[in-house]
Amino acid sequence: MTTPRAARSPRSDALRNRRRLLSAAAEAFADHGTEVTIAEIARRAGVGKGTVFRHFPTKEDLETAIMDELIGGLVADGQGLMDAADPAAALLEFMTIGIERLAGDRGLCEAIGRPSLRQAAVQDGVNHLCDVVEALTDRARRQGVIRLDITGQDIVLLLAGVRQTAAPLAATQPQLWRRYLALVFEGMRARDAPTLPYPLPNRLDFG
Repeated sequence: MTTPRAARSPRSDALRNRRRLLSAAAEAFADHGTEVTIAEIARRAGVGKGTVFRHFPTKEDLETAIMDELIGGLVADGQGLMDAADPAAALLEFMTIGIERLAGDRGLCEAIGRPSLRQAAVQDGVNHLCDVVEALTDRARRQGVIRLDITGQDIVLLLAGVRQTAAPLAATQPQLWRRYLALVFEGMRARDAPTLPYPLPNRLDFG
């Protein structure tokens, strides 16, 4: 005799729908950018537009949730490299992961500077990301393999900077960013060089 499957609770259904929506929205934003319609997101998720708005009253709320998850992913990537034997290689691997994610995600790039980044939860995530990347950077500084005036905030900003440098040719040369990452990282290596001419930002404040 088979045991009947337990009925799903409304809460579990709501969580499942939210996860499905976030996954569909992240893919849609990556493919089409921030101008993708709610109708397209709902279609990909297999739900009605009303379900989207029940979970995310505005499109900005949806952008915020996606940004929060993406930043959380970068934080996890950085934490996973914290105990790597080679601090310079770990920092380069983190930058490679971050830029590769940016290069494949049109929506994430377009969201930089938009209202979603000014939400408190996202700003807290950015601050946490900077702290993690600073720890990675500090390991490389203390081993003398990168310049002493390079900071974690510099690294976070360089992720978008390297991606943007290669962006004009991304359609025909999607891996071109790797050339500019190598160029940037070579410039970060420890050697006799004058101090950088402009002070670092205190915090990455997108307000």
